[in-house]
Amino acid sequence: MRIAEMNWMQVEEFLGKDDRAVVPLGSTEQHAYLSLMVDSLIPERLAREVAAPLGIPVFPVMPFGLSPYFSAFPGTVTLRLETYGHLIRDILDSLARPGFRRILLLNGHGGNAPAGSVALEWMSENPGMKVKLYNWWIAPQTLAKIKEVDGVGSHASWMENFPWTRLADVTLPTTRKAPIDTALKSVLDSQAFREYVGDGNYGGYYQRPDEEMMAIWEVAKAEATQALEEGWG
Repeated sequence: MRIAEMNWMQVEEFLGKDDRAVVPLGSTEQHAYLSLMVDSLIPERLAREVAAPLGIPVFPVMPFGLSPYFSAFPGTVTLRLETYGHLIRDILDSLARPGFRRILLLNGHGGNAPAGSVALEWMSENPGMKVKLYNWWIAPQTLAKIKEVDGVGSHASWMENFPWTRLADVTLPTTRKAPIDTALKSVLDSQAFREYVGDGNYGGYYQRPDEEMMAIWEVAKAEATQALEEGWG
């Protein structure tokens, strides 16, 4: 259930029987012909769909993350590492205060990886708290399904092109883009990287049939549900 559909009294009642919460982590950054909010739209939707059957609160997606390599693309918003670390800590502190003890950070953006280190450090300072950073696109079963559909796919390609991430008035290329060298992301400045990556797709087709995408989505939902239900120690 979304926090937007709850009041504080209902949250307090929930905490009398469960201590789990889901916080989607996203970003606002270039995704070629797809929405700038791809990395927020996917984890927010996934969080809602896996938490709803379990009655677990889902907090609003954090729409900004770490995307310095895309800062030359208009529309991209990137935070400083220090700022991002403070935000993650403040969120965890706020959730721990009333009694949330198991928190799933459902992440949609690879650049947000430092959130995992922040969470580990925070847990060492807050005994009894359990936080998982869950990256939906590289979860083992989901990744296997993605590779089964097409071995070439990455940022801003078909593998992020769901009905809710594409733009209705934009026509997508039908070609298959050659994979880029992603190592250059940490070598080139943002303008040079923009020139290198072109439209923003890291490689692969721009779109695949929706039935294939929804098959991937069902695997992602099942695997995310498992992460929410199991492995808390």
